[in-house]
Amino acid sequence: MRDPYEILGVSKTASEAEIKQAFRKLAKKHHPDQNAKDPKAKERFAELNGAYEIVGDKEKRAKFDRGEIGADGKPRFQGFEGFEGFGQRGARPGAPGAGGGRFRWSTAGGADPFSAEDIIGDIFGNFSGFGRGGAGAGASNRRTQQPRGEHVTATAAVTLEQLARGEKARVDLPTGRTVEVAIPPGARPGKIIRLKGQGRANPAGGEPGDALITVEFVSHPRFRVEGDTIRGDLEVGLDQAALGGKVRVDTLEGPVTMNIPPHSSGGRTLRLKGKGLPKVAGGRGDLLLTLRIVLPEGGDPELDQLMRKWRDEGRYSTRDSEQEA
Repeated sequence: MRDPYEILGVSKTASEAEIKQAFRKLAKKHHPDQNAKDPKAKERFAELNGAYEIVGDKEKRAKFDRGEIGADGKPRFQGFEGFEGFGQRGARPGAPGAGGGRFRWSTAGGADPFSAEDIIGDIFGNFSGFGRGGAGAGASNRRTQQPRGEHVTATAAVTLEQLARGEKARVDLPTGRTVEVAIPPGARPGKIIRLKGQGRANPAGGEPGDALITVEFVSHPRFRVEGDTIRGDLEVGLDQAALGGKVRVDTLEGPVTMNIPPHSSGGRTLRLKGKGLPKVAGGRGDLLLTLRIVLPEGGDPELDQLMRKWRDEGRYSTRDSEQEA
């Protein structure tokens, strides 16, 4: 396969946005639906997808740039020049190690890298004196190279309070086991956390599969999430809005005292720094509270009288209003 940067027409120093833009442009141009009469359109489109799978993924791109994987996404064996090609010829089609000898395929479609010893054992394990442990090593290698057990999936329902406090989430796995999962800072709904070896066991004796935990946020009764910032409403009385003062405010970590500036109109947003959600790079986002002015329930005669006086005198109004007859 050609160099993925060359296929996408970008330099090795291109930003993620530039790579994404280049892929979108070429994908639109070479999509088979747009080139129904071109027999090679599907081939070009597949090549584009393969290139973007490498350099469009931050982790795979770094590995490719370091020479750890090839343009086809497969690991490059380091240390024995030409050894990878030998492994490809020696492996049986469909057997562990086929296609380079570096991967063992699981029943859930995942792949786990072999060590150099695994590869050597796969090739020489049937011959006495080769592989790990000399005679009998072939049987040992065959046991360690059994397909892994199945991966399992589950959901971690996380509250905003747990995220803010750095608490773990309890997750019930399909295997019947309950685990506590640490939620990394900056995690957002849809993030998948892999718990190695927490999947189903392999009856044949191979390694168990993994547990893939999807993070989901529990809906909060007062706050809304916007990245690492959270938003909410703060109800204040007319006197507090006009005169200002200190009020008690709920946050994800408990109540705090907040100062309301005098002459604060409804809809004004106040900020509590560092009271939002944890960030990937450290620190916390902010809590933004929008003021909502609440009048006395059922009305207040003195307030009504004062407001009529203001209206009659035209002292203060945000817009023209008709006077009562």
